[in-house]
Amino acid sequence: MSGRPALEIAVTSPTGARTAREHGADRVELCTGLELGGLTPSAALIEAAVEAGPPVQVLVRCRPGDFVYDAEEVALMAAEVRSAVASGARGVVIGALTADGGLDVRAIAALSDAAHAADRPVEVTLHRAVDQAADPVAAAALLPGLGLTRVLTSGGAATAAEGAGQIAAMAAAAPGVEVMAGGGVHPGTIPELVAAGAAAVHLSAKTRAAPRRGGHWVPLGASGASAEQDTHFVTDPAVVADARRALDAAS
Repeated sequence: MSGRPALEIAVTSPTGARTAREHGADRVELCTGLELGGLTPSAALIEAAVEAGPPVQVLVRCRPGDFVYDAEEVALMAAEVRSAVASGARGVVIGALTADGGLDVRAIAALSDAAHAADRPVEVTLHRAVDQAADPVAAAALLPGLGLTRVLTSGGAATAAEGAGQIAAMAAAAPGVEVMAGGGVHPGTIPELVAAGAAAVHLSAKTRAAPRRGGHWVPLGASGASAEQDTHFVTDPAVVADARRALDAAS
């Protein structure tokens, strides 16, 4: 796709959305549970982020783990898509796979149809489920026929920099679909990703928040985190600004 590459920042709060906007992001992807790979945020969180930040893309993922969903989970996510759009999201970020590693075209179509049922244009992004597909390039080739806006991918590798060659192949296989590089992206890798054909880059620009507990700490849940690790992520304005400069220089 032509034009200036876009900068998307993954955020988990209205503050993060505002920080991303103020330091050069073109849009944000909103989720909760960033440490779990991201989960669907609440309607109230979506509304607050829409008010605070740039255009909001909402991750719709009903649980952590694999991307093979049953009918009840797909129906739940379709309802979450409709709720996100009603709450003001500019777009939704979805994905589903079959047990044999292909794109679950029926599930993706159901989620996309839920988004497009709105009385305004809604963008639909395929998330990094594509990177766990048996053949990410073949999966990307299906996207123009599904009417999706973009795909977020590391090229099937652990990081987008390692998958740059595959990202280029995915861009060639999916004409008309914005290929957005994500996964271990930092300002230093942005020039390589733009050169590979990425029309956008996605990063979390995250840092751990300082704990604000007033009492003593005891472990909760089964995460095994230490007292220092038992906190949440916030958006680092310096990383967002560095990414903006790197992207502008590369384009």
